[in-house]
Amino acid sequence: MSDSASASAPPKPRARVNIRTAQLLLVVFGLGVSGYLSYLKLTQAAAVCVDGPFNCNVVLNSQYSELGNIPIAYLGFAVYAAIGLLTLLERRSAFFRQNAGLIVFGIALFAWLFSMWLVYVQAVLLQALCPWCLSHEANFTLLFLLISYRMYREFSA
Repeated sequence: MSDSASASAPPKPRARVNIRTAQLLLVVFGLGVSGYLSYLKLTQAAAVCVDGPFNCNVVLNSQYSELGNIPIAYLGFAVYAAIGLLTLLERRSAFFRQNAGLIVFGIALFAWLFSMWLVYVQAVLLQALCPWCLSHEANFTLLFLLISYRMYREFSA
């Protein structure tokens, strides 16, 4: 290829993952984990779990695995779905442009605090850990940090 041909070709755009896209990717991962945990609750199947300090079935079948007869996994799936939907709608109308970020932050704050309580329940009260649950809680912590950063940027602009 000659120098003149390469000089006239436009530069290739670099692949870029913005914060909103990263947020949606974390939502998709969370839907997968909470979907699997919901499936386990729905079918009463035993979880695929690793050896060591982990005992998925103790955690997933404990008294803390439901809130008012609603499995926590279903609530987790609903939270991820709501955050994902609001994130997708945030550019669709004036209402969502103005309010979706704050609504998502409110949902995420409550859900993150609840997730941290569930970590405490696993570690202290049940003395059994579930890697599926912990992966959700780690994922949700990253998601909450991204949502918080987006809110910070929105209010500081």
